[in-house]
Amino acid sequence: MIESLNSPHVGRVKALISSRGSKERNESGLFIAEGIQCVREALISSAGPKLQTLYVTNGALEKFSEVVNQAQCEVLSITEDVARTMSDTVTPQGLIAVCEIPDTSIQNLKPEVKSKFIYLSEVQDPGNAGTVIRSADAFGFNAVITSPNSVDIFSPKVVRSTVGSLWHIPVYQDVALDEILNWDCTFIALDTAAETPLSMITLERSVVAIFGNEARGLHNLKGLSASVDRITPVRIPMPGNAESLNLSVAASIVMYQLANIPTS
Repeated sequence: MIESLNSPHVGRVKALISSRGSKERNESGLFIAEGIQCVREALISSAGPKLQTLYVTNGALEKFSEVVNQAQCEVLSITEDVARTMSDTVTPQGLIAVCEIPDTSIQNLKPEVKSKFIYLSEVQDPGNAGTVIRSADAFGFNAVITSPNSVDIFSPKVVRSTVGSLWHIPVYQDVALDEILNWDCTFIALDTAAETPLSMITLERSVVAIFGNEARGLHNLKGLSASVDRITPVRIPMPGNAESLNLSVAASIVMYQLANIPTS
């Protein structure tokens, strides 16, 4: 059992969840997932991030023994104090997993018939990003793509916000929009000032739905190539008094709508 707070295991986990963890995650190819939901989804997923090491307290082992016993990775016992030190949450569940970041390349992602993709342009809020991934999973989207300067998808808060969906849907990070504008897809971008309501969109091919930064929207689209003309701005009609919607709420509405439009 790992009891010392000075253990190298503790140091490794803390480095991966620290405020500078993005560099550590990029260099090591590892990230941290906490809690029973993420661990359970990791164990049943054949295509998502793989577990490398699972740290478990005695209390968690008693409570989640059926799940822990399925793990094919290294399983190490830790004390409650060590779990609290390793954890990024206020109330740790006693399950902390070191996982491998999938080796994904946008060059390997090609639209197929009826494909649906999300593109997040400089989205910064971890909760928004995680919820978008969760909704994309729920509505049967094929992948989530993020731009440079977006939040690190494998940061603890994003991973936690996906509630396990990170193991169901692939994510491609640091992809400039220009890299995918040549796809044979319908491109739409949520814009509160757009003339076209979301309900008017029809799909004759695959679709990419683009969502911009929480504060600045899609300001960065202006610097794109002429291919930006392929993007249709759309709005969500709001007959009520609210001025705007939270990004992840708006994205979920768009995804629901797109998931229910037949693709000819």
